[in-house]
Amino acid sequence: MGFMKVIPIVPAQAEEGEVQSLYASESKIYPRAVTGTFARWRWAFVILTQLVFYGLPWLQWGERQAVLFDLGARRFYIFGYVLYPQDFIYLTGILVISALSLFLFTAIAGRLWCGFSCPQTVYTELFLWIERHVEGDRVARIRLDGSAMSLEKFVKKASKHMIWGTLAMWTGFTFVGYFTPIHELGLEFLQTRMGSWEIFWVFFYAFATYGNAGFMREQVCKYMCPYARFQSAMFDKDTMIVSYDAARGEPRGSRSRKADPKALGLGSCVDCSLCVQVCPTGIDIRGGLQYECIGCAACVDVCDGVMDKMGYDKGLIRFTTQNALKKGWKGAQIVQRVLRPRVLVYTTILGALGMGLAISLAMRTPLKVDVVRDRASLARIVPGGKLENVYRLQVMNATERAQRYRIGADGLPGLAVASDTEVEVGPAQSRWVAVRLQAPFGVAAPGSHPIHFNIGTVGGDAHVSEKSVFLVPR
Repeated sequence: MGFMKVIPIVPAQAEEGEVQSLYASESKIYPRAVTGTFARWRWAFVILTQLVFYGLPWLQWGERQAVLFDLGARRFYIFGYVLYPQDFIYLTGILVISALSLFLFTAIAGRLWCGFSCPQTVYTELFLWIERHVEGDRVARIRLDGSAMSLEKFVKKASKHMIWGTLAMWTGFTFVGYFTPIHELGLEFLQTRMGSWEIFWVFFYAFATYGNAGFMREQVCKYMCPYARFQSAMFDKDTMIVSYDAARGEPRGSRSRKADPKALGLGSCVDCSLCVQVCPTGIDIRGGLQYECIGCAACVDVCDGVMDKMGYDKGLIRFTTQNALKKGWKGAQIVQRVLRPRVLVYTTILGALGMGLAISLAMRTPLKVDVVRDRASLARIVPGGKLENVYRLQVMNATERAQRYRIGADGLPGLAVASDTEVEVGPAQSRWVAVRLQAPFGVAAPGSHPIHFNIGTVGGDAHVSEKSVFLVPR
């Protein structure tokens, strides 16, 4: 087997004997710190999402963790609900509702999810905050990276990475704590049981957080996230997006605060490039809508600050729609266009699915039963001249109290349970039970006859009826 030889391409303008690389490495982006209304909202969402993420695994519900996806026991605990694999339909419903919510929100307000609540954005913001406090703001970080290694640089870099690593480890630990009881996971760390799979996944997710938020950052949004690629299918000319008002801003140019831009033949944009410096993905919003824009509105905040200093009206860069920019619409006209057909369709479907899921959860019976025929013993004649079929029932108690269930059956005249008619199942447990059904000989023609198992809580209101068949031999 041969190997392909890679031959470098030599551009025509290269001198003889000189080979030029066609690969350009990604330039590091140094986002500038920004303050303003949207920056405060962004940090509010960072704090809210992280309080929920880091705090929820430690919340107790009775004698257990309030939210726990116990894959080993095949049970999901979500506050007062205990869900089994048979309840997978609820997970499907939640995922469908989440997808439709994203479609609806994107159709109305663009990529606000990306800019304010996406985990990649949230952790990048946290890691940048740490970087700024250790190394300084944009200019200081650029100067530090460009300088030779020194004791000061080593200390700052080491401190930053140590804090990053600690936060990443805590993030990985918390994430795994949703699938393994977090108190038990903590004991594994304290006892240094480094061979467990849980510890492996803690380090795996810590490494992913450290790499994505510390190094890859905007590259995840630009090249790895599929949402950036298909968002245009959900946008239209009435979608609220971060937009630059070119009619007002152009021609751009620098000037003093006291200068009259009209006398100079200039627009409102002073060409300070601050909108580019604060952008976490490094784009120039003045070039129009770009798929790299995550809708964080950092450029809106910094531009409004510049407009204030210059004595101009705010809103040169703002959240608006393409139709509003083109036709000069005001706020009321923009709001009127929100209730357009696609938004109404998304809202109707989302409302129906949400209501259906809520009603289904409210009416859910905390009892699951699976019926399996005993293949080793189909039908037989037992003493007394009766026909007997043997079944195996898996009774699952979806409550967090021990329950006693009564088993019955109907579907044929004289059909009765010949084994124990009551069974006890522990809290949030399942139990396999052998059940023998007997019917008088000659009660039915040879063949398969439909019957029902009726299982209910003794002294309770949880009842389930499951179909099966009773075989009559020839």
